[in-house]
Amino acid sequence: MSIDENALLPDPGRAVVAVEPPVPAHGHWAGAPSAVAADGLIYLAYRLRRPVGEGRGYAVVVARSSDGERFEPLTTITREEMDAESLERPALVRTPQGRWRLYLSCATPGTKHWRVEVVEAADPAAFDPRTRTTVLPGDPKTGVKDTVIVRHGDVWHLWASCHPLADPDEADRMVTDYATSADGLDWTWHGTALTGRPGLWDARGVRISAVRFDGDRVVAFYDGRGSAEENYEERTGVAVGADPDALAALGDRPAAMSPHHGGGLRYLTFVDLPDGGLRLYYEYTRADGAHDLRTELRPPR
Repeated sequence: MSIDENALLPDPGRAVVAVEPPVPAHGHWAGAPSAVAADGLIYLAYRLRRPVGEGRGYAVVVARSSDGERFEPLTTITREEMDAESLERPALVRTPQGRWRLYLSCATPGTKHWRVEVVEAADPAAFDPRTRTTVLPGDPKTGVKDTVIVRHGDVWHLWASCHPLADPDEADRMVTDYATSADGLDWTWHGTALTGRPGLWDARGVRISAVRFDGDRVVAFYDGRGSAEENYEERTGVAVGADPDALAALGDRPAAMSPHHGGGLRYLTFVDLPDGGLRLYYEYTRADGAHDLRTELRPPR
């Protein structure tokens, strides 16, 4: 059955809060989720953040839940343990061998540069930052972060948010580049899969947040912003394409957003459930300016 991308869009009126922000105030966030269903449970990795100047992304939490709504923290990795100025969206993955990987987006201290490191363990509670390995180093001209990783067939697919570093005033700009791998560790880049559209709501930057393969097409959900002032308050859009390395945005308005503050509704991700149902997780801007992590349950079609 073909995917109806509109039916997968968030409806905050149907959502429940899975993780509250650390403080109910502007600049404090719980969000940037990545989730996996395994062994009758849902495992969730998410980022905790304070305002700029107070620590930014200071920790990534890995948690588990039996109902997809109430989560028990298993382990917390701090920015200090990763030698990072800030942490951004993690990517939680279970390998075909049953092991677990956590890909961590790390800001290099004193720079605008980002890199991606990975830790691996037999159990999500056992991630040890001392065993980390850099998998996406970026380079002097490019920061790389916010990976989306999907294993489809025998290929690992990755989409990452890439930022130009030559001009510090332009470093918030972002496109999404695409890479593949045979093992999820050694990646080959294939160019830019999605870029912003001049004059539209996503002109300043786009960041793919979730990807679903749908027969002969690829459906992606992405975060977009039209200006530097909208940084941290991206809204959700939809893009499609015949190939994972060439996606085209649909529509000239955001497909989903919050009614509060800057309208932020971002980092949408999906979990396929054993009964054929689906869970959505996303970061949502509240009336008080904080961001919480929300979930929606969609029954089997």
